[in-house]
Amino acid sequence: MDYQLFVDGIDAAASVYSFDVLPDGSFGEIRLMAVNKGFFGFFSLNPNAPEFVPGMPYRKFFHDPNFESFCYKCASKREPLYSYVNAHGAWLSGQYLPLYSEEEDTLYCCYILKISKQMESEELAKRSSEIAREVLEMSIKLHKNQDFISAVAETAGDIRRICCSERCSVVLVDRTNKECTFVNENGANESYLNGLAASMRCSPYDMAMRWEADLRGSDCLLLDDLSVLKDRDPEWYNSLDEKEIRSIVLYAVRFNNELMGFIWAANFDVEKIMSIKETLELSTFFLGAIIANHQLLGRLETLGMYDVLTGVMNRNAMNKRVDQLNADKGALPAVMGVVFADLNGLKTVNDSGGHDEGDKLLKRAAGLLKRAFDEYEIFRAGGDEFVIICQDITEDELASRTAELRRLAADTDNVSFAVGTGFFTGDYDVINAMQIADERMYIDKQEYYRLNPEKKRRHGSG
Repeated sequence: MDYQLFVDGIDAAASVYSFDVLPDGSFGEIRLMAVNKGFFGFFSLNPNAPEFVPGMPYRKFFHDPNFESFCYKCASKREPLYSYVNAHGAWLSGQYLPLYSEEEDTLYCCYILKISKQMESEELAKRSSEIAREVLEMSIKLHKNQDFISAVAETAGDIRRICCSERCSVVLVDRTNKECTFVNENGANESYLNGLAASMRCSPYDMAMRWEADLRGSDCLLLDDLSVLKDRDPEWYNSLDEKEIRSIVLYAVRFNNELMGFIWAANFDVEKIMSIKETLELSTFFLGAIIANHQLLGRLETLGMYDVLTGVMNRNAMNKRVDQLNADKGALPAVMGVVFADLNGLKTVNDSGGHDEGDKLLKRAAGLLKRAFDEYEIFRAGGDEFVIICQDITEDELASRTAELRRLAADTDNVSFAVGTGFFTGDYDVINAMQIADERMYIDKQEYYRLNPEKKRRHGSG
């Protein structure tokens, strides 16, 4: 059969692969036998790809164990297969067709590829009714449960059941904060995550980044033979071997091609590898959207609690903190210091240099507050006014920090604070404590303007 003529007659990107059936029944290395013009563009995903020559080993171009598994199964079982994956920065829709071979010990498979930058819902719909039902039930649970970690934990349990695996978890990846969360069916398990990372001699976040590199552009690794990891990531291979893990599922969870996390399962039912892949192809799409939405809400909440200009917490955050302390007397620390720091002269700077200069002054002022009160809660209450709540601070430490703030301001051009402090112990009221510190700050500010009448504010902040 002329395989080049065969693929040239296909409008979509197409290629033909072959492999030998060895005397012991195992399969030899996959060879790339023919490609049409449409398929040549796929080689661009590998900048180191050599010039194509019929019969070249497939691994000269790519090394994707899942693709190889599909080729072996399609050709040896004489069974057409289909996959839809998010890999190499695109969505790949692949059809695998067994081809006739005149050679008894050599099998052939045709791979027809469609590439798109965006997910196409009709492609995800090409699943069996059983798989669609499984994924639909998971999706309903994810949306129904208001507690995010509980919803992910329930999903991890469902995936463990689908994979028939000994262990299963969803590893959440927050690339903004460079953090990971390990969630199994019992909930978040930080100790197990740290143990996994320690066995790979890295931090949990670095472990996730290594997993991303181990995928090498693919969406997943479904390995019933871990030997492929010996070269890719020897430390990961050794850690799995030490834990008596014989097979592994590592499936990237993405949203808009951004990594949201991984599905991780160990010692799964290798007889179900194809149905597992089809199920996870679909379920990871929904899971990725849920994780992305959760992270977005978290970022919005963070933005809603921080002052964008200065980087300290804002008035909304301060009010919530004060309400918490005021509502629950048991939450009050045994001792607390309160600092009101009002930036002197902001109105003058705004009038003379414009608001850009005023913003620069506020940023410098916030920087000094962070240096003087680094581990305490700093809020921009509004305009030129800052409040610091210092839990469990000693009276001497409060005085020392305040003196350091004044020293830093004196050494910084155009920065001057009016400062009022209060130190409270025993049965105190947080609202009253803040009022006392505010009144002391006002007295200090009046003294500043008495000594610097030219900077006295005429109206507004300053």
